[in-house]
Amino acid sequence: MNKKYDVIIIGAGPAGYAAAIRCAQLGLKTACIDKSLDKEGKPVYGGTCLNWGCIPSKALLDASQKFVDARDHFAEVGISVGKVSVDVPKMISRKDDIVKGLTAGIAGLFKGNNVEALPGTGKLLADRVVEYVQHNGSTENLSADNIILAPGSQPIDIPPVPLADNVVVDSTGALEFESVPKRLGVIGAGVIGLELGSVWSRLGSSVVVLEALKDFLPMVDQRLSRDALKAFKKQGMDIRLGARVTASKATKKQVAVIYEDAEGEHQVKFDKLVVAVGRKPAINGILAADCGIVPDDRGFLSVDEFCATNIPNIYAVGDTVRGPMLAHKATEEGVMVADRIAGQKTMVNYDCIPSVVYTHPEIAWVGKTERELKKEGVKFNVGSFAFNANGRAMAANDTDGLVKVLADAESDRILGVHILGNQASELIAQAVIAMEFDASAEDLGLTMFAHPTLSEAVHEAALSVSGHAIHMLNRKRK
Repeated sequence: MNKKYDVIIIGAGPAGYAAAIRCAQLGLKTACIDKSLDKEGKPVYGGTCLNWGCIPSKALLDASQKFVDARDHFAEVGISVGKVSVDVPKMISRKDDIVKGLTAGIAGLFKGNNVEALPGTGKLLADRVVEYVQHNGSTENLSADNIILAPGSQPIDIPPVPLADNVVVDSTGALEFESVPKRLGVIGAGVIGLELGSVWSRLGSSVVVLEALKDFLPMVDQRLSRDALKAFKKQGMDIRLGARVTASKATKKQVAVIYEDAEGEHQVKFDKLVVAVGRKPAINGILAADCGIVPDDRGFLSVDEFCATNIPNIYAVGDTVRGPMLAHKATEEGVMVADRIAGQKTMVNYDCIPSVVYTHPEIAWVGKTERELKKEGVKFNVGSFAFNANGRAMAANDTDGLVKVLADAESDRILGVHILGNQASELIAQAVIAMEFDASAEDLGLTMFAHPTLSEAVHEAALSVSGHAIHMLNRKRK
C-alpha cells in the first residue's frame, strides 16, 4: 500500500518550498520531493533561486559594486582608501556561505513545520500517485489527495554554442569563476546576461554582450531602457544589438564566436563565454505518459488563474507555468495553491507583479509600459521625476535615473510605475502596494513621504501626473 499524504510537492524552489510550508501550517500532511544536491553531494533545498540564481548573483553584484564604489567613487565624497584590489576566491566563498545559510534555513523551516523532506526525484503517475526515487536508487510509490508540480526551470542551451569545460558556461558556471577573465563574452542582453556581465565588468573584465534582438530590454519602458543602455556602455560594457550568434569553437583556454549583424559576419574571441539566452521549464522526467498532463511545445504546463491543471487536485506553479519566471511570482502561486487546497479563496494579482534588473543603476517596473498602453488604445497621463533633483540621491552621490508614473487619463488609476536608479528594487514595492489597492496618482501624491529619501522621487512623479510636482518645473503631457 502506498504511503499517503494530503499534499505532495515536486520541487523545493521558491514555489515548492513556500507551498510545502504553507500546507503544513494549515494542518495538511505534506511531503516535498527535490533532487538538488550541493557541491558536496548533499541534499539542498531552495531551488535555482537560493542555490544558483537570485541569491548568489546578488551576493556577487553587491560585492562587485562595493569594489567599484571604493575604487572610483569614495574619493568623490572625501574618502581616501588607496589602491583597491579584488580577492575573487574570497568573494566566491562568501557567496557560498550566504547560500549555505539560506538553504539550511529552508531545511530548518521544513523540520519546524513538519514538512517531510524527500531528497530524490519525483514523477507523476496516474491517479495522483508519485514515483519517488531516492538518490541511492531506492524506489517507492506515494499517493496524495493533492499534488503540486513545482520543478522550476533550467538554462536554455543553443546549438551554435555548446557548453565546454569551464570556458563556455551557463549562468550557474558564471558564478564560479576562480579569477577575473581578461575578456568575457555574454550571449544575451536580458536580465541574467546584464547582471552577470555587470559583475565581471566591475571586477575588471572586458565584457562584450551579444544580443540577437535589435531593441534593448524591449519589456522595459523605452525611456528607461535607453538611459540604462547609455549607463551600461559608460561603465564599459560593449553591448552589441542585432548580433545573432551562428557558431563557436572552444579550446581549453578560449572560445571563438561567430555572429552576424547588419554589417555582415564577425568573429570575436573570449577567455570565457556565458550563455544567458533565457530559461525553460525543467519538466524532464516528472510526467509519466499516462498521468494526463501534457506540456505544450515549449514545455510549459497549462493551468487556470488558480494554477489548477486539467486533472482535478493537481496543480502546477512557478517557472513551469505561464507568466514571468520570477521567484516572488512563484512563491505567491505556491502559497495561493496551498491556501485553496485548504478551502481558502486566495488569489494572485497578476497585474501587480514587480520585475527588477539588479544592475547599477537598477531597473524596476510594475504594470503597463507606455508602449503597451498605446497598443491597447488606453488614454493615459505621465508623470516623472529625475533622481538628479532628489536631495537624498545627491547626498548619496548616486543621481542616475528617474521615476515614471502612468495613470489612466479619466480615472487617474495608476497603470504602471517604472524606476531606473539606486534602490529601484526597493522603491518599486511602494508602487506595487499602491496598485494592489487600486490607488490613483492623486492618492500617491497625497501620501506623506519622509524627507530626505529616495522615495520622494516616487511621490514627486505621482504629483507630476497632474502637473503638481513641487521640486521640478511641471510639464504635464498625455
